Amino acid sequence: MTAATPPARRKPRAVTSAPARPVRAVRESRQRILSAIREAAIQEFSLHGLKGTSTQAIAERAGLTKPQLHYYIAGKEELYSELLDSVMMAWKIEFAPPGMTDPAEILAHYIRQKLDHAFDQPTVSRIFTREILDGGHNLGRYWPNARVWIQKEVGMINGWIARGLMRPMNAHLLLMHIWAMTQHHADFALQVREICGTERDPQPLNREAVANDLIPFVLRGCGLLRD
Repeated sequence: MTAATPPARRKPRAVTSAPARPVRAVRESRQRILSAIREAAIQEFSLHGLKGTSTQAIAERAGLTKPQLHYYIAGKEELYSELLDSVMMAWKIEFAPPGMTDPAEILAHYIRQKLDHAFDQPTVSRIFTREILDGGHNLGRYWPNARVWIQKEVGMINGWIARGLMRPMNAHLLLMHIWAMTQHHADFALQVREICGTERDPQPLNREAVANDLIPFVLRGCGLLRD
């Protein structure tokens, strides 16, 4: 009697699974969502401030549900703090770039940089303005560093005055006047359009037109430009 032939072994089936989503695609998708959340937060905070903005409003503007929003952020305070940080860092413009020593050239560069920020990021500027109008309760940690930055600029301006390179003036006030005249085009853009615009040209003042008028105006006031 012969032994029965054992049945042939079947090859184990290969385990199949859904193709894994590439890590890069996941990362890019996450970045797009975070960018949408940030832009939505900028719009809401610039309009309503921290107290008047809800996470529901941010979520809706970003095209998300509220639970989806909270998957990416802990709360609106986290977003607001991050945006204030970005405002303060954007305003920390290098007053005198390396190799630039002429007072007129330095001030012209500074004014142009401030105008660029006002025209390129008006809603970000308005977040800071809204915070000031609401009492500035979230700015306490920024003032010490801001005073250090400004004191360096004030010291440089006072040095020019001491050397007779520009007429005597209050350096702090000069900087504040520059801030007021440049930030106006972010914080009061609506007023500019309504007062200066027409039906045919609703936005007549572009940054070059403003710069070509504002820079000589400041330089003449400082005694750095003569006709």
